[in-house]
Amino acid sequence: MTEITVDTDRRYTVTVGSGLDGAIVAAIPERARKVLIVYSPPLTARADALSRAVEARGIVPVRAEVPDAEQGKTAEVLAFCWQVLGKSDFTRSDVVIGLGGGAVTDLAGFVAATWLRGIDVVQVPTTLLGMVDAAVGGKTGINTSEGKNLVGAFHEPLSVWCDTDRLATLPRHDLVAGLAEVVKGGFIADPAILGIVETNAHLLTAASPSESRADVGADTRPPHPAALPVLAELVARTVAVKAAVVGTDLKESFHREILNYGHTFGHAIEYTERYQWRHGAAVSVGMVYAAELARLVGKLADADVDRHRSILESLGLPTTYAPGRWEALYTAMKRDKKTRGDLLRFVVLHGIGNPQRLEGPDPALLVAAYDAVSR
Repeated sequence: MTEITVDTDRRYTVTVGSGLDGAIVAAIPERARKVLIVYSPPLTARADALSRAVEARGIVPVRAEVPDAEQGKTAEVLAFCWQVLGKSDFTRSDVVIGLGGGAVTDLAGFVAATWLRGIDVVQVPTTLLGMVDAAVGGKTGINTSEGKNLVGAFHEPLSVWCDTDRLATLPRHDLVAGLAEVVKGGFIADPAILGIVETNAHLLTAASPSESRADVGADTRPPHPAALPVLAELVARTVAVKAAVVGTDLKESFHREILNYGHTFGHAIEYTERYQWRHGAAVSVGMVYAAELARLVGKLADADVDRHRSILESLGLPTTYAPGRWEALYTAMKRDKKTRGDLLRFVVLHGIGNPQRLEGPDPALLVAAYDAVSR
């Protein structure tokens, strides 16, 4: 078990390990009379078990089942959760638990941030993406028709519990999508992550041999059991990267923006595709776009750009996007959270492990970088 401290105004611990169910329930403060468990339908059985464990502690469990994935990050779903809290008489001593992937933890965090101007949230991510990105760092929010994560709040959790046992049943396509955020951590801060991925790419993308029914494809089967120790190390390393960054800049005034490497273009893809692309797939293309942009401004060597493609493609992640959609993508990028007025800002690398901010690049370079990823 690894414990990683996020040292912000509200110091908290991210625990990475296996068999954490008992510890999660024990971490609920004694003052709590009620707990709201926010979860999506695929996790009903897990929510049942958590509810029983909470009740055994003498705390009242309340449930809010929300739509899966990005469909749950809407104002309507947020209002539904508020209604549940109101009808259940939640007070400031009570707690929200976000049980699920990154979309659920984003939503649950925002529910907690906005109820009574802020109550505690415990995050229990069950996907790789949730563990290494969404549940850590206190960013919460929902999507709107104008873009992704444009409405939200910084609201740090009470604690985060990354039970790597949950990765043993995670469908391969979800696992691969989460690996994009792992690779991002390697590019911006910890090159050792890249070496681990390069050495173990085949193992990380191998499907479990235990399920051989003809109607179960490789993309929906869980990972190979031999990949789990490697995944546990990658989770711990990637969480450590994020914890170090968040500890210096909680509210994204400057340094925290490096965590958005690949996200400006990636979020634009998600918006243009009406969220039919997985977040990790979009960010994968976004990182290649950022690498091409860095090459064009003379900051990143050809070999480092090629390494982006080789690592991501070895995991089965996309590195190209459809041609002919530049205007829609450009419009979406202008809504990015890093944009100031009409000034587009990107995170680019000045070499592996050295992220910097690029402000207001020549529009011709933006188009040239798009051309490089749309062939």
